[in-house]
Amino acid sequence: MTMEKSDLPGGPLSGMVASAVEYMVDAGQRSVLFLDIMRQRGDQYREHVAQTAPHVLQYAAELIIDGRKLDEPVNYALVRIIPSKGVEIDLERRPFVVVDPRAGHGPGIGGFKADSEIGVAMKAGHPCYFIGFLPEPMPGQTIERIARAEALFIEKVISLHPKADGKPCVIGNCQAGWAVMILASLRPELFGPLIIAGAPLAYWAGVHGKYPMRYSGGLLGGSWLTALTSDLGAGKFDGAWLVQNFENQNPSNTLWTKQYNVYSRVDTEADRYLDFERWWGGHVNLNAEEIQFIVDELFIGNNLAAGKIEMSDGQKVDLRNIRSPIVLFCSKGDNVTPPQQALDWILDCYADVNEIRAYGQTIVYTVHESIGHLGIFVSGGVAKKEHAEFSSNIDLIDILPPGLYEATFEAKGEETASSDLVIGQWVMRCEARTLDDIRAMGGNSPEDERRFAAAKRVSEMNLAAYRKFVQPWIKKMVTPQMAETMRNLHPLRLQYEVLSSRNPWMGAVKTAAEEIEEKRKPVAKDNPFLAFQEQMSKQIVHALDSWRDAQEALSETIFLNVYGSPALQAAVGIDPNWESSRKREMSAEHRTMLEKRIAELKSRVGEGGLREAAIRGLVYIGSARGMVDERSIEALRRIRRDAGGSRLTLPEFKMLVREQFFMLLLDQQGALAAIPKMLPEDAAQRLAAFTMIREVLSASGEITGERASRLQRIAALFGVEAGEGTSNITPFDPKAKAS
Repeated sequence: MTMEKSDLPGGPLSGMVASAVEYMVDAGQRSVLFLDIMRQRGDQYREHVAQTAPHVLQYAAELIIDGRKLDEPVNYALVRIIPSKGVEIDLERRPFVVVDPRAGHGPGIGGFKADSEIGVAMKAGHPCYFIGFLPEPMPGQTIERIARAEALFIEKVISLHPKADGKPCVIGNCQAGWAVMILASLRPELFGPLIIAGAPLAYWAGVHGKYPMRYSGGLLGGSWLTALTSDLGAGKFDGAWLVQNFENQNPSNTLWTKQYNVYSRVDTEADRYLDFERWWGGHVNLNAEEIQFIVDELFIGNNLAAGKIEMSDGQKVDLRNIRSPIVLFCSKGDNVTPPQQALDWILDCYADVNEIRAYGQTIVYTVHESIGHLGIFVSGGVAKKEHAEFSSNIDLIDILPPGLYEATFEAKGEETASSDLVIGQWVMRCEARTLDDIRAMGGNSPEDERRFAAAKRVSEMNLAAYRKFVQPWIKKMVTPQMAETMRNLHPLRLQYEVLSSRNPWMGAVKTAAEEIEEKRKPVAKDNPFLAFQEQMSKQIVHALDSWRDAQEALSETIFLNVYGSPALQAAVGIDPNWESSRKREMSAEHRTMLEKRIAELKSRVGEGGLREAAIRGLVYIGSARGMVDERSIEALRRIRRDAGGSRLTLPEFKMLVREQFFMLLLDQQGALAAIPKMLPEDAAQRLAAFTMIREVLSASGEITGERASRLQRIAALFGVEAGEGTSNITPFDPKAKAS
């Protein structure tokens, strides 16, 4: 009788059995620990919703204004963020105001982590304020009333910082982004730069095969379902439905990946998961009037980009009225607010870059390659990079000449010129772009626009029918008690409640988890059954993703065919030859103002002195490159001094740069020819000013090509010898003495 090698002690078979036993012990322990984390999540949820003002801010805060006590009360509040120990705040720097999105979740996401929008702004030395909200809206609260309250909040921030070097920089995330844009168009005098992250401003926009959420309104027959949901809530719309809509966009993450990540990393993932779930499960309510405005005017109506939203006093919301620089942050990986929805409003508002300039507007956008919707304002990596750069270089953005720019980021390395002028680990550049760069990202065809216009008409008809024939009956039947019961039975709430400590079975889970933690035996990383587990997880994700892709393709096909039907379009009054005009005419008032301003600038082209001449020369040379580098801002500060050493304020300096930019734009040759008349006779002063121009330009690297040619021309206009002014041009030395 012979014995097989696999039967020998220590052979492959016994090793496989040992691996199986090891894996089964680990899997059993992980299962219990996972259930205990779910129990903690449920208990945390109950504690969170029981609070009067729940939030997930990681910072202490001081209440400044309680919106519930205003003449027109709202459930919003303004708080001042108290800096953490070791963080130094300069009260003369412009304040930052973070406005949190009210899109179904509770407040605090902008300060969810130390590496957050609030965190990076304070690290840059800026005072920070936060506009958050309570779970329940005030009676009669509307989007317009909230806008008026937020205007009061920002006025208060301005009054608290009378010596600040600029108006507040306001950050609006997601829903708060379009709300901030609406307010900035109505009250442009209140705002410094706007940072709008992941906000849908042109909701119809997109490309075929991606971002199917924009079809939802049409597939559901319009906003009548929104009205029905609000009526079933006794006049309140449950924000849990918005959260569920978001989760439906990624079923593999919702149904599997999020939970599997906790299960597979149960020893290390609990704290991160519970922190996020505290916000994710903090559902809030909206008044029926609020959600109906959002769905009708923005999502289905697409009226914000079209300039068709009108306030109760008759004032129209026109995004072209915004005078502050606008920073737009979006991502190709965002299936809720894709780049087209974040950027295509620019195509709706302006014919070309010259028209952007005619409105005195500066627009900077950046497109992340992969981050998802929540990651835009939650991810620590994004905060450390994009948000940190925007916060540190907000003055650079504020003084950019009007136009369209893309913000790009390059890692700082040993070869980076003037690296000591770079604040963080990235070099930010603002590179000039045209509207064709936005069009190149893709968008709707005229046929697509007609489809969405037809969906809008169908929505209006269905909503009118619902309000006339169904709504009166629903309102009579639903009581506040019924509405509250239905909210408590929402599936998203039940998943927290069922696994909380209210469930008597979870007490046994807690006891078992405590015992397991004392005897924990994690499986070895090279265990073959663990590898099999990972492979099974990937297959589940693939299956769910495939199912999602099939559903999305079907949804798109149904929408395109139903609303593309000539018969349906004719029935709802859509002209088959109608094309959505992307060109909105400039108002007569603005055209008159613009013509007056042009005439004024032309008449003043020869006015000014050494400072104006230096800025004009700098803008002329710098425009040849088509970009502005963050390293230039440190050098550029030097020109914010006159011969006696006094400093211009940032708004004064911004105005000076813009005036010289427009003078060159209107009549470049005339503006350059006037420079010699503006210069002092003192050759030393002219040389000092020219030296500063050269230093600013060399801050981002060697001066070559067209910039070098233009530098030669400015040298001649300044009366500087070629050898003095153009030889030995080296990268900027930050230790050089400034005049």
